[in-house]
Amino acid sequence: MADSPLPFHEDPAPGSGRRPARAEFVSDAPRLSLNGRWRFRLSGTADGTGPSLPGPDLDDSGWDTIRVPAHWVLEGHDRPIYTNTAYPFPIDPPYLPDENPTGDYRLRFDLPPGWPAGRSVLRFQGVDSCGTVWLNGELLGHSKGSRLPFEFDVTGLVRPRDNQLAVRVQRWSSGSYLEDQDMWWLPGIFRDVELLSRPEGGIDDFTVRASYRDGAGTLLVTADAPGHVEVPELGVAAATGERVTIPRVEPWSAENPRLYRGTLTAAGETIELAIGFRTVEIVGGRLLVNGAPVLFRGVNRHEHDPDRGRSLDRATMIRDIELMKRHNVNAVRTAHYPPHPEFLRLCDEYGLWVVDECDIETHGFIYAGWDGNPPAEPMWREALLDRARRMVERDKNHPSVVVWSLGNESGAGSAFGDIEDYIRHRDPTRPLHYERDPSYRHSDLHSLMYPSLDDLERIGRRAEEPPEGIEPDSPDDVRRRGLPFLLCEYAHAMGNGPGSLADYQAILESYERFCGAFVWEWIDHGLAGRDALGRRYYRHGGDIDHQPNGERFCLDGLLFPDRTPSPGLAELRKAIEPVRIAVEGGEVVVLNKYDFLSLAHLGFRWCVERDGVRIASGVLTVPDCPARSATRLPLPQAATDASGGGSDGETWLTVEAVLAEVTGWAPAGHVIACGQTRLDQPAPPPPTPVIEPGATPAIGPEGGGEELRLGPAVFDGRTGRLIRIGELELDGPVFDVWRAPTENDRGQGPRNALAADWEAVGLDRFLHRCTAVERPDDGTIVVRGRSGPATRTLGFRTTFTYRLRGGGLHLLIEADPVGDWHDTAYGHLDVNPPRMGARFALPGGYSEVTWFGRGPGESYADSRAAARVGRHARSIDALQTPYVVPQENGNHVETRWLELSGAGLPTLRVDGEPLLDFTARRWTSEALQAARRPHDLTDSGRVWLNLDHGQQGIGSASCGPALPERYRLAVRRYTWSLTLTLH
Repeated sequence: MADSPLPFHEDPAPGSGRRPARAEFVSDAPRLSLNGRWRFRLSGTADGTGPSLPGPDLDDSGWDTIRVPAHWVLEGHDRPIYTNTAYPFPIDPPYLPDENPTGDYRLRFDLPPGWPAGRSVLRFQGVDSCGTVWLNGELLGHSKGSRLPFEFDVTGLVRPRDNQLAVRVQRWSSGSYLEDQDMWWLPGIFRDVELLSRPEGGIDDFTVRASYRDGAGTLLVTADAPGHVEVPELGVAAATGERVTIPRVEPWSAENPRLYRGTLTAAGETIELAIGFRTVEIVGGRLLVNGAPVLFRGVNRHEHDPDRGRSLDRATMIRDIELMKRHNVNAVRTAHYPPHPEFLRLCDEYGLWVVDECDIETHGFIYAGWDGNPPAEPMWREALLDRARRMVERDKNHPSVVVWSLGNESGAGSAFGDIEDYIRHRDPTRPLHYERDPSYRHSDLHSLMYPSLDDLERIGRRAEEPPEGIEPDSPDDVRRRGLPFLLCEYAHAMGNGPGSLADYQAILESYERFCGAFVWEWIDHGLAGRDALGRRYYRHGGDIDHQPNGERFCLDGLLFPDRTPSPGLAELRKAIEPVRIAVEGGEVVVLNKYDFLSLAHLGFRWCVERDGVRIASGVLTVPDCPARSATRLPLPQAATDASGGGSDGETWLTVEAVLAEVTGWAPAGHVIACGQTRLDQPAPPPPTPVIEPGATPAIGPEGGGEELRLGPAVFDGRTGRLIRIGELELDGPVFDVWRAPTENDRGQGPRNALAADWEAVGLDRFLHRCTAVERPDDGTIVVRGRSGPATRTLGFRTTFTYRLRGGGLHLLIEADPVGDWHDTAYGHLDVNPPRMGARFALPGGYSEVTWFGRGPGESYADSRAAARVGRHARSIDALQTPYVVPQENGNHVETRWLELSGAGLPTLRVDGEPLLDFTARRWTSEALQAARRPHDLTDSGRVWLNLDHGQQGIGSASCGPALPERYRLAVRRYTWSLTLTLH
């Protein structure tokens, strides 16, 4: 007996009954939005509510109503699920479990008065995962490919009044096997639904080819019906199919998104055209646009909103683009599917390079050893090719789209050859990208994810090792070395980080082979939730009662879920700024790193500060400087005068490049780039502290007594702890090697599991023993101790030496490692301390901090470029960064001095000698580590102040290479010193 045909949702076919894929466009033909409130009922299986769904007599008055577009799991029905690589259902293609939540939708609508007779088209911009559609009881067909549009011809079915539209949406379908894209699984009709009037004899599909060469443009508009093209600004009036050469046009680029507005008319319809002249090509192993090399300073962008999921409105898209432009981002990879078409229209207008990625990822087959991977299986060919066709046909007319990406993390297979053949035949004007096939036969770009800095350097020199399975010097190996390189994912922005952004950018700008890089990723995918007290928080995969789940791995963006920029975005902005400003040989050197723009659109301003106080400022006149070139000009006279020496303190020159005029994405005066240079010579290190001449410190009884005194300082005679300075009660310092692990400390894979190694050897549980409190004859108090974890020999011997100096209490800290730091008894773990510091407990009344050093944002050893040297002031509460998952935050490197103040308390000043790191917060590192959400952190009643030699860097090991050794703290002897003074 023959097998029964598969139901729509399990059939590998991409759909049925649909119209051919075509360009998406805006015209003056009537259009009826069907967005709004629909009737909705959720069922537990793919049968939904049963066969009666499309019937006009079905009584749905008792059904719920739901917003369209939206995801039903964010509208009070069922639950969202997050996985990173794993399928949330058995790998049994093309079949799905019987438990398959299915939403049935119904909408009654009337046509507006005057709706034209003739053709009508019903369009869905996005349905996740499989949508089957009926109109007035007639089956139209079904479609898969969640992030792509599909249309049905409803001519003769739609009527003036009382239309009944019914849609059945299965959460899981055969299409789900192609959509395993490190994201929340969010079912429903989540993009717009529209009814379109199409004039008889009109144009349904057209292609705009607008190329540029040596100042001239060539325009060719072809269509599936005769039409007329007009571009008034260029004096163009031509028939479709007629190639027109324009002697002089301005090219389109992300830096200067010059669009020429025109129209395409046919059969009484006028279609809007936004034409950008540009040519993309690969010449000599370099990616060129309009004949010039380009460097993508990019981000990977999932569509996300904490309340609406992937159902974004236009205002949110504009907000994203404005934030990107304001942070010097010039490119977007649409990870890992085509975005809403409005986003691409906005990229054309605002100016962003786009790598448009197909809605294909089969990453979960890694758990099957890639056995049955769809790109290698013939039964999936049409479904895969259909997704590429719908992407290309929809988006082909956008000048912002400069690269087609065939998909993401889907292994290799013959289907990619079919996709390549289709795209090259249909659109030979753009290069192709696909990263995961090691042969790169179907890609015009070599590409990798998350290489180390050393590996990236080798790639720049075209000296990289061949991928696994590729023979050295084979044709595939030779071809790959000749390709431009696109770093499609790097700098995993999960939690506090990423680090090394400036290091990566320096390499990317040093080799002609590189055409850019895309940080993973733009925004944290936290979904809004409320706790038992009604407090809003952001959920991650681990907050949902479902297995498997990817836990916190969806929180890996440069924006927090509410679109607040993270410190990582500030660091990226600095690392990729398109102008470099430095002082060399007594001159200001301005390097223009734009690919096309001169510096004419920028103004330059400067200021000189001494110890963070402005003493001079002005405007710097910078001659117009072409793209990828430099200019030199003399220092401002006031800056030269200020650097003459003879004054105490540090003198710093800051030069900013700012927008000279308002743009569509930022106001005039918006800072594009900044350079800082110290003008005076750094002072020599202070001499070894000595007791102030004539001072006779009052010292209490030796160790074992109640108290020891050194001037205004009072110590616990048993522990050596400092317990009071004058009227200020405090406690400390306690030797501190611990920080609340960041997501990058927790890493991915055994070689990156720093936090696990730290915890394995007990760095999170140091115990302290005071071995001696000494009172030498030199006017000091010396506290000796040993700190280390239970069950281990490793630790540090510490010496804290106090003396009076300059009206303050000077402290010299010495720390020497002891014991087995290589853990030879327990698997040869080589660990490094994440922090080398001293922690003080201060009264909780302290509320404000002023400091001179890097700021105002947090900074770390490998993430400090965005933090300027200056005088900064913040409340202690504002120093905290509210990462969705609490972790180490708020550190400040290269601090010269800081002052803490609060009502009714003396001002406590700390001077580094010369520098220290500091953090100040109302909870301990241990409380920070234990918290699951920011609102778990409560005021302890004290301020915990860390005054540190330093912390290790941040890195991006949550999904990336291990932290470079130069950003780790070696197991060695450390010394640092500081002075505490009350005012």
